[in-house]
Amino acid sequence: MPVPPPTAAATAARVILTRLHDVMAGRTHAQAKLNNVVQIIGEALTSEVCSVYLLRDGVLELFATRGLSQEAVHVTKLALGEGLVGTIAKNVETLNLDEAAAHPEFAYRPETGEDLYHSFAGVPIVRRERAVGVLCVQHEAPRRYDEVEIEALQTVAMVLAELIAAAGLVDESVGAGVTARDMGPAQLSGLKLVDGMARGHAVFHQPHVVIEHTVAEDVEIERQRVYSAFRQMREQIDRMTSQAEFGTAGEHQDVLETYKMFAYDEGWSRRINDAISSGLTAEAAIERVQQRTRMRMREIDDPLLRDRMHDLEDLSNRLLRIVAGQLGTAAQLGLRQDSILIARNLGPAELLEYDRRRLKGVVLEEGSLTAHVTIVARAMGIPVLGRVRDVRHLVAEGDLLLLDATQPLLVARPSTPMEEVFEAKLAVTQRRRAEFAAMRDLPALTQDGVRIELMVNAGLRDDAAALDVTGADGIGLFRTEFQFLVSATLPQRERQQRLYRDVMDSAGDRPVIFRTVDIGGDKALPYMKVDGAEGEENPAMGWRALRLALERDALMKAQARALLEAAAGRTLHVMFPMVSEPWEYEAARDLFERQREWLAGRGRMGPTAVRYGAMLEVPALAEMLDQLLHRLDFLSIGTNDLTQFLFAADRGNPKLAERYDWLSPAILRFLSRVTQACRVAGVPVGVCGEMGGRPLEAMALLGLGLNRLSITPAAVGPVKAMIRSLDVAALREAMPAWLAEAPRDLRARMESWAGERRVAIL
Repeated sequence: MPVPPPTAAATAARVILTRLHDVMAGRTHAQAKLNNVVQIIGEALTSEVCSVYLLRDGVLELFATRGLSQEAVHVTKLALGEGLVGTIAKNVETLNLDEAAAHPEFAYRPETGEDLYHSFAGVPIVRRERAVGVLCVQHEAPRRYDEVEIEALQTVAMVLAELIAAAGLVDESVGAGVTARDMGPAQLSGLKLVDGMARGHAVFHQPHVVIEHTVAEDVEIERQRVYSAFRQMREQIDRMTSQAEFGTAGEHQDVLETYKMFAYDEGWSRRINDAISSGLTAEAAIERVQQRTRMRMREIDDPLLRDRMHDLEDLSNRLLRIVAGQLGTAAQLGLRQDSILIARNLGPAELLEYDRRRLKGVVLEEGSLTAHVTIVARAMGIPVLGRVRDVRHLVAEGDLLLLDATQPLLVARPSTPMEEVFEAKLAVTQRRRAEFAAMRDLPALTQDGVRIELMVNAGLRDDAAALDVTGADGIGLFRTEFQFLVSATLPQRERQQRLYRDVMDSAGDRPVIFRTVDIGGDKALPYMKVDGAEGEENPAMGWRALRLALERDALMKAQARALLEAAAGRTLHVMFPMVSEPWEYEAARDLFERQREWLAGRGRMGPTAVRYGAMLEVPALAEMLDQLLHRLDFLSIGTNDLTQFLFAADRGNPKLAERYDWLSPAILRFLSRVTQACRVAGVPVGVCGEMGGRPLEAMALLGLGLNRLSITPAAVGPVKAMIRSLDVAALREAMPAWLAEAPRDLRARMESWAGERRVAIL
C-alpha cells in the first residue's frame, strides 16, 4: 500500500500536535497544560480566541481561554443544549459560523468580553463516544474557518480527550444526554421482548476499545500497524464471503458484499492514513475517522444511506479491535460476575455462547418480538428488553443495572431506594416461584376434579430438563427450527437425529410433540436461498413453514428420516406448522409415511406408532375442519400467529401489540367453534402459544373446554396455581353468556369473576 502525501489538514494538525506533545509530556498541572494548549492552537490557526469548555457536574464550564476575559474562567457555565457550546456538546456536532450571533442557539455571556468577535468554530471533545467538552475558536472578522482548520481542530480535540481523562478533569461516565453516576440514576424504557427481572452489571457484547494513547511516537510504525490490521480485516471478510454457508445469493450476500466494498474502499483507508500523518496513533486515527463518520450519520435523512453508514461503523469497530489486539466478543472473553448484556442487536448463536449461570438479562438497541434471539432467549428463560434507544451510549461498562421487562424499564446506576424497591419486587417474584416449585409434583387438577394436561414449549437440547423442574406432563411443542437458526450450515440428518433422540431420552415416558421445521419468512436462514422470499413485505404470512418444506422436500425428507430413526421403538408425535388447507397436511403426512416405508424396507427400526397433528394458525383452516379432523390424531392451536392473522395486526409492531386483546370476544368465539368441532369429532385439541401461559387467558381457554396447554416453563407454576384454585364447571357454565353478550370489557368481567371466587390469576 503506497504512502499518500499528507494533506494540508494533516500538515496543519501535525504542527499543532508536535507542540502539544511537549506540553502533555511536561510536569506542570492540568490547568497549566490547558492554558498552554489554547495558546498553541490560537497561534497556529491565527485566531484571536481559543477556549476549552469541560463538562463537570452536568454543565459546561469555561476551563481555559486565550482571548476571552480570564475572569470568566471557571465562572462562565452553560447547560447542555444552551448556547453554541452547549449545542455542540448535546448534539456531538461541529459548528462553523461566520456570524455567531445570527445562530438561533447563540447565548451572550457578557463576563467573557466576546462582544468583539464575529466568527465562531467549535468541535466536541469526545471520550468513549460521549462529548466531555468543547474546543472552540473565534475571530474578530466575520469568516468561516477553512476545512483544513476544522479538521485540525477535530484532531486536536481527540488528543485533548486523552489529556482531560488522564488528569481526571471530568467523570468519564458524563456525556451529552448521559446522567453521571454521581448525579443519580438513568431510567430507560423499551419494548418487552421476554418477560422477567434481572440484576447485574453492564457488559457490552462487543467491548469498546479504550484508546489510551493518541499522539504517535513514530508515524511510520503506526502506519505499518494499520496496514497490517487492514490486511487481517480484509482476509476475514474474504473468508466470510467465500465460505460454503454464505455461498448462495440473497440479502445476507448483499450485506457481505457491502462490507467487502467498504473494507477495500481506498477513500476510507486514505482518510485513516491522513490522520496518522497528522501525528495520531493507529487506534486514534481509526477513531478520528469514525467520529467524522458518526457526525455525518446525524446529518443523513435517507434510512438506506444511514444503514450503509452503520455498516462502515461496524467495520471500523472491527478494524479498531484488530489493531488494538482486543479480539472477540464478551462471550469469548468470559463473564466474571452476574451480567446484563448490552448490544445493538444479537444473533441466536451469539447468545448461546454466553455462560447461562452469569448472564441474567439482555438489553438491545434494536430487536423485535419475532427475532430469532428473542425466541431463543425466551426458551432460555432470560429476560430481554428491546428498542432501548442509545443504550450503548447512556450506559457505561460495569454500571449496575436493574432490568424489569414487565414495566418495561431499565435502571442504570440506581439509587439505594430504587434498589430496595426492585429487590422487594424481585423477592415477591422469587417467593412465588418457590411456591410454584412446591407444587411441582402435584397434578394440574381443578377444584372440581378435572385433570388438565400441562405441557411445555421447547427448542433446545437442554430444555427437556424443564420437565423435571416444573413437573410438566411433556413437551407439547418442540421447535425443531432452533437447530437450523443457530447453525452456520444446514444441519445434517445425523445431527438432527442425535438431537431428537437426546430430547426423547430426557423426556422418558412423557410425550414430546415435534413441530417440523418452521423457517423462511421472518426466520430466514443465511445459508439457504428461498426463491421469491427476498424483500417480503409481510414475512410472517410469506413463504415459510410447511409451504417452504413441501417445496424443499429434500429438507423435509431428511428431517422425517431423522425423527423416525430417533424414535425407534417409541411413539413419535409430529405436527405440521401453518397448515392452510387439508391437502397440505395430507402431503406432509404422506411424505413421512413414505420415509417410514423406506426405512422398514431396509430393515431399519422405526417408531412403534406415529401420531400426526396439525397446527391451526391460519384462520382459513378452521373452515375446512370437517374435511380434516377425521384424518388427524390431534390438533394444536398456535395462538401467536392466529391472533395476528385474525386481527390483521403485526405482533412485531409495538403499537398494535398492545391494542388487540387475547380476551377479545372475537378470538374466544373463534376458539370456541374450533374446540366444539374437535370435541364432536373426538380429536384431542390443545393450545400452544403465549396465550396459554398467562393465568387469566389460560382460565378463559379452560372455560372454552380446552384441557391441554403447552406453555413456556416459567409459566407452568402460575398456570398450575390457577388451575388448582378453579371450579372449571362453574366457569364453563358462565362462558356462553359472556360470548353471547360480547362485552368490550370482557377482561374486566373475567377478572371480577375470578376475584370473587379467589382464583389465583396474579
